Amino acid sequence: MYDYDLLVIGAGSGGVRASRMAAATGARVAVAEERYLGGTCVNVGCVPKKLFYYGSHFHEDFSDAKGYGWDVSVNHFDWPTLRENKNTEIARLNGIYQSMLENAGVTIYPHRAEIVGPHKVLLEGKTITAEKILIAAGGRPYVPEFSGAELALCSDDIFYLEQLPSRALVVGGGYIAVEFAGIFQGLGVDTELAYRGTQLLRTFDEDLGSRLASEQTNKGVTVSLEMDVETIAKNDHHGLTVSFKNGRIEDYDLVLFATGRKAYTANLGLESTRAELRSNGSIIVDDYFQTAEPSIFALGDIIGTPELTPVALAQAMAFVDSQFKQRPRTIDYSYIPTAVFCQPNIATVGLTEAEAINQFNEISIYRSEFKTLKNSLSQNNERTFMKLIVDVASDKVVGIHMMGSEAGEIIQGLAVALKAGATKAVFDATIGVHPTIAEEFVTMRTTS
Repeated sequence: MYDYDLLVIGAGSGGVRASRMAAATGARVAVAEERYLGGTCVNVGCVPKKLFYYGSHFHEDFSDAKGYGWDVSVNHFDWPTLRENKNTEIARLNGIYQSMLENAGVTIYPHRAEIVGPHKVLLEGKTITAEKILIAAGGRPYVPEFSGAELALCSDDIFYLEQLPSRALVVGGGYIAVEFAGIFQGLGVDTELAYRGTQLLRTFDEDLGSRLASEQTNKGVTVSLEMDVETIAKNDHHGLTVSFKNGRIEDYDLVLFATGRKAYTANLGLESTRAELRSNGSIIVDDYFQTAEPSIFALGDIIGTPELTPVALAQAMAFVDSQFKQRPRTIDYSYIPTAVFCQPNIATVGLTEAEAINQFNEISIYRSEFKTLKNSLSQNNERTFMKLIVDVASDKVVGIHMMGSEAGEIIQGLAVALKAGATKAVFDATIGVHPTIAEEFVTMRTTS
């Protein structure tokens, strides 16, 4: 009756996983992808950004090495080498994704897909039918409208720059902005981070944003809060002149707007179905990823849940279990760990202090801030910060937040403890690994 049992729009993390797993059940599956296999994460997101983060951190590693007796001389950083090596690695990953899909028996359409009915998709002028359609098209960077907005770059553009700027302005206060500010600064770019709000990372625990601003300033980033761009214009020096709403005017070589992302639902054709959108463009689905159109489903960054690759992967598995294995199940979004690869790293799992205050009658807060053992010889003044949030009534740890070296690696293990319902007494009874940064989490005894 249909060409396919499942047609997936978008070959990002969620789309590829859903396609492969559905095909493994014997379903006839196709996936349509207009840009590149692997989606945002593999191509213009977490993977290349982490590679750039690694590259940008070496300047600090070289400096730290001197305190340990190493005579390190750094004469030059070659941007094209990092960029091209990154491109080679991404191309390798693209090939792996293609092989996985082909080996699973999934048909790949390298085209833009437009939904033209509950079971119909238009691909390069040809109508394809499917019993079920899964939208996993992700999101795209968002740049607000203002005079000169077309002169600003978005995060996608940074991965393919021909050359590094001498002076860059990064606009935004979220995780993408603070990450790229650290990357630019680490690669030798004179970097300013401008945010219209009063605190960086406003959706994270308040202690993290304020401390990150201080640390980034110490590392050489100019952090300008309550600073909003009004216009951007080309100048006579082949650069850009930025006028801020407070009257300040500055010249830069590059302006990056990292002011959020929006669901990629424009021109998708959903108006030809009963599927509904929120005001921000994300698709409304139920707990099983089904839209108001019974044959159309959606998952990943496009539905308004946490925009994280592991979340999309988990959703894809739940979708396949529910639709192709007759094992309906939903996703538990509590205690999802996340990391920000700024410098220093930030990682978190569970509730912020503000959220915990609203949820529990009484909470206890444990904080620790210190200079790590490694930095005692390096003369690096970077501070590490750790925080535990405990529900007094149950003694359960309900939030863990960290800023410091390898925060993401440390929080991943602690996320298991929170998911298992570990209490503060369990943390206290756990013997630490000495000397490590992570042991601080099991030695905090005094509330603050």
